[in-house]
Amino acid sequence: MPLAFASQKLTGPQSAWSTIEREAFVIIWALNRFKDIVCGAEITVFCDHNPLQYINECAPKSAKLLRWSLALQEFDIDLRYAKGSDNVVVNYLSRNVSYE
Repeated sequence: MPLAFASQKLTGPQSAWSTIEREAFVIIWALNRFKDIVCGAEITVFCDHNPLQYINECAPKSAKLLRWSLALQEFDIDLRYAKGSDNVVVNYLSRNVSYE
């Protein structure tokens, strides 16, 4: 059950990152934003980018992803893949909310 929703627009350089880097950044950003709520809790994150599931299971090739993988170890997080078409709330928010 969702506790809160948050969003942040990516900067120009962040928009140029690979998909896995953008997805990992968003998870780290959200966990840090809601750290006082989620600290010590079991967290399940549904994402529509399947390679992100393996960020904690193998050594990432990018230094940035390695740092973020280490940052994720602070949390009890379960990354699960969900097809974009099944992740209705996220898809609606990302396509229909104005950021102006």
